[in-house]
Formats: sequence, structure tokens, C-alpha cells
Amino acid sequence: MSQFTLSELDAAAERLRRAIPPTPQYHWPLLSARVGAEIWVKHENHTPVGAFKVRGGILHMADLAAAKPGLPGVISATRGNHGQSIAFGAARAGLKATIVVPHGNSTEKNAAMRALGAELVEHGHDFQAALEHARDLAASRGLHFVGSFLPDLVRGVSTYALEFFRAAPALDRVYVPIGLGSGICGVIAARDALGLATEVIGVVAENAPAYALSFEAHKPVSTNTADTLADGMACRVPVEGALEVIWKGAARIVRVSEAQIEGAMRAYFSDTHNVAEGAGAAGLAAALAERHLNAGKRVGLILSGGNVDRAMFARIISQKDDA
Repeated sequence: MSQFTLSELDAAAERLRRAIPPTPQYHWPLLSARVGAEIWVKHENHTPVGAFKVRGGILHMADLAAAKPGLPGVISATRGNHGQSIAFGAARAGLKATIVVPHGNSTEKNAAMRALGAELVEHGHDFQAALEHARDLAASRGLHFVGSFLPDLVRGVSTYALEFFRAAPALDRVYVPIGLGSGICGVIAARDALGLATEVIGVVAENAPAYALSFEAHKPVSTNTADTLADGMACRVPVEGALEVIWKGAARIVRVSEAQIEGAMRAYFSDTHNVAEGAGAAGLAAALAERHLNAGKRVGLILSGGNVDRAMFARIISQKDDA
């Protein structure tokens, strides 16, 4: 995937402004004290689906509907936020969406996708199994398969980074959670288009380290499992196109534990009263883990999603932090 020009990103941002407003970015003093740095948060939890993915979904579904009139429908696989984005964008474009999720997926994300008009199919034990089933259904039903990492999707989600870099003071580094890679590739694209020197650091869960392993080996490395509460990062087979961008544009990839992710979810709520799902809180978890590197720096965090089931959030938020 080639990088985008600034004019291409500006055009995407202009199109999106007709559908959804820009999200805010705030400097949070309590978070800054906690990390020991000047912290700025881009609130992608404030989009209409509570996550950044909707930006790509709106653009891609509109372009697809225009390019393929009479298309019987689209199909994709998800753990939730990508599926909501496709359902949201498909409804706006007049397309029928079918979304495949693994068994045991978030009940509240499932409900949100159905509310957006999607047909939901449950299959398999994890995202990869759901993805393979979605490809099979696309062939048998004559539907257009939509992956989670496509140039249109990256171009759309890159607009959050464009907003962030222009609205916040000059950032020394930004921590970006990695699912299949559209978010971090969008940040790299916007940084490069603007000619900035900001360091981009990816974040994965220790229990889903495929992108970290691939970054270190400089070749795609899959894992057998991806068992993390951060379902938006529960990837075990990386996308090579995303890796090509990450290898060139990211400084490093940080792994965070389940306990660190939960601690970051509590910190977001205590310090900002924002709800962050596991993947949404991962950037903060990494910034805290690298507190020693962040002293005196201006650090950007992407609160990339706030879609966590109430029961899970209640359990996590009620726990005490380690002394």
C-alpha cells in the first residue's frame, strides 16, 4: 500500500465532515501526572460507533456503492468495531451488510451491529476462524468481501491522525494500538504527509503478539492463539501490507499485559471519566510501561474505542490498582 498525499488525506477528511464531526483531542493533567509527561488524548471513542474504524467504513462503503451499482451486499468479519463501521457505512450507502463474528463475541458489540442493520453470523472460536468463514460465505452468497485492511479504510482512518497532529501541539511520540494495522498505518501516513518528526509506536497485547513478533523478525509471524480481553487487538495472522508500512514507519512495538491493559482502563476512567475498551486503553498502558522514556515529552495517545461490555467493565473498574 502506497502512502497518501496530503491532498488525498484532506479530501478524505472533507468528505467525512459531511457525515461525522471531527473528534476532540484534550490535554489531561491527571493523566499527565500519572505518566510523567504532557499527555494529549485523541478521543476516537466519541465517534457515532464509539471507535475510529467508522471513518474508513463510511468512505469505503460510499465508494463501493458508486463503483458497483446493484451490488447484492457486503460481508466482513470482526470482533466488533470494524463490523460496526461497515454496518454504519453500508446503511448510509444503501448496501446490505452481513457481519461474521466468533462465538463468545461481545454481546453489546453484537447488539450494536444488529441495530445498525447488519445480519450477524456467529462462527468459529476466534477472529481468524470467523474471517475464513466470511470468505466462504462471500463466495457462496455472491457477496462482496470487505477485509479489515484496505487502502480506502486506511485513508479514512488516517483522518483522525490528521486532525490530531494539526490540533494538538507538536508531539514527540504517539502510541497506537494495533489490531490488523489500519489505525497505525493511518497515523504513519498522516505524519509523513505533514512532514512531521513524531515517533510512532505500536502497541499489542502480550497474549496477541503477532505484530510485535513480525516487527522483530522483519517477516510475517502468525501465532496459534490471541486470547486477550482487548478484542480489538486479538489478531494472530498479521496483514503483510500493514507490516510493510509499519516496518518503514514505526519506531518499535510495545507489548502490554492483561493487567496493564486493565490498569489503563481504570486510569482513563479515574483521570478523565471516559470509558475505554481494552484496545482503546492499550496506548496508555504502553505509555505507562515506558514512563522512564516519556519524562518531559509531549505524548499522544489514541483512545481508539470505548465499546466494552458493561459486566466486563464493572469487574475491571471495581478492582484496586497495585500499590
